[in-house]
Amino acid sequence: MEPALLNQVPSLDLANFTSGDAGQKEKFVEDLGEAFTNIGFVAIKNHGLSDALRASLYDTVREFFEFPDEIKRKYEFAELFGQRGYVGKGKETAKGFKVGDLKEFYHIGQPDPIGSMPSNIFPDELPDFKKYTLKVYETFEQAGKTLLRAIALYLNLPEDYFEDKVKNGDSLLRALHYFPIPNPELVPEGAVRAAAHGDINLITLLMGASAEGLEVLRRDGEWIAITALPDQIVVNVGDMLDRLTNHKLKSTIHRVVNPPREKMGTSRYSIPFFMHPRADMDLTCLESCVTADQPKLYTNMTAGEFLDERLRELGLKK
Repeated sequence: MEPALLNQVPSLDLANFTSGDAGQKEKFVEDLGEAFTNIGFVAIKNHGLSDALRASLYDTVREFFEFPDEIKRKYEFAELFGQRGYVGKGKETAKGFKVGDLKEFYHIGQPDPIGSMPSNIFPDELPDFKKYTLKVYETFEQAGKTLLRAIALYLNLPEDYFEDKVKNGDSLLRALHYFPIPNPELVPEGAVRAAAHGDINLITLLMGASAEGLEVLRRDGEWIAITALPDQIVVNVGDMLDRLTNHKLKSTIHRVVNPPREKMGTSRYSIPFFMHPRADMDLTCLESCVTADQPKLYTNMTAGEFLDERLRELGLKK
């Protein structure tokens, strides 16, 4: 399977939205909306993340995951339900699956939490971990807010529709390690690096991973491999935005497949940013997205209620 971008996942330039040129801005909005309506994924350049910052982040993330398990477990707190700090191997199970994913990860949230949000936890052994994760968090949060402005315009909403809903939102930066499997015979039947799933949030921003493996389920039922170019990030619709728009904008199912047998003994690192709104955001389907041809698909609930439901389905909350 060849990685696909040009003919199946559109490549867009975020600078066209922010340039001040009305024509470029309008075309960006239409192209973004069309991509999110058809496949739910798009590749974006001029997103604000420098190559140097990306490289520094990956270096410190690798360093953390190379620590012995007893050190990593110092930063795992069950009472946080995986929302901050470290989550150990096999702890998360995709919705509808019974076998845990072959991964471990670390969550970073709002630098200045409000309300009931937990505070961040950072490893004492790696001072740079805090510096680089928070810098990337802030960079992607800004890019995400800009993309949500374009999405709002596509939906014929005020451009600032999402602003108060994502201000101090419960977004997460997830540093992922798909750990090596030296002996593939010991892998539980059906276990993969990340089973097929849709993301919980509004949108996800994903910088290029350290290895291939990401696949997207196209509408015709074919899985296509996605590989971001060096200057791009991949952005996809999450389940919350899908609910809000009554499935007009598509939360596309995706997965991370196991590598070929000869590469099972190698690590894969990936660092997505999950753009979440505040817990009190109303996810009731927009009236403009409910029609006779597309009747209302989802029950009314808040973002906090939906997140709680999904954390239980993932096995992170009992």
